Amino acid sequence: MGYETILFDIDDTLLDFKAAEEQALSWLLQEMGIEPTLSVKNEYKKMNQGFWREHEAGVLSRQELLDNRFRLFFAQYDHEVDGPKTEAQYRRYLNQGYQLMDDSLEVVAKLSQKKELYVVTNGVSATQHQRLTKSGLAPYFKKLFISEEMGVHKPMKEFFDIVFAEIPHLEKEKTVIVGDSLTSDIQGGQTAGIDTIWMNPQEKEATTIKPTFQIGKLTDLYQILEEF
Repeated sequence: MGYETILFDIDDTLLDFKAAEEQALSWLLQEMGIEPTLSVKNEYKKMNQGFWREHEAGVLSRQELLDNRFRLFFAQYDHEVDGPKTEAQYRRYLNQGYQLMDDSLEVVAKLSQKKELYVVTNGVSATQHQRLTKSGLAPYFKKLFISEEMGVHKPMKEFFDIVFAEIPHLEKEKTVIVGDSLTSDIQGGQTAGIDTIWMNPQEKEATTIKPTFQIGKLTDLYQILEEF
């Protein structure tokens, strides 16, 4: 395919966000005096995913999401909490989670020898910088594009306009995005006019949003890129 520029999502693509979230959420619930059972954590995740979908759709600002998600969640358990302060505590816990997805460090290190690698993420700036550094991934990327720093987010075309403008000599036909989210990464890549690779280890069905390629593990990238 001759791809020269690879845009990588971070969470659940290179870093295991689910593991980091699980750990941080358990610590926060325990601090609040709530047993971190599977049903409680699943209830939070369901609510949180709904908020992020609203954010991607432009209905909810990132700040509104972060300021209110824990206030609304803990209200269900008759706990009145300060939303921003609780978010900050959760963020401190989350920053300590930088578990790597299988083979991610090896794959990124190898690809960086021949390709130009960039991060494109909707994550919170301080969290993503810290996790990328601690995981050892950071040195392999030419630049990190983080929505909080940019003022726009995936899948918005404006996000990718900034990315393309800041990457020297970028050619769209030689650029591909790798990510786990159909609505954020794959939809964003399509809107921006570049090819897409869906990280889909659970072999979910793509319905309305169709990626250019699908992979079950990161080492599958070698076959798509053909040069390894």
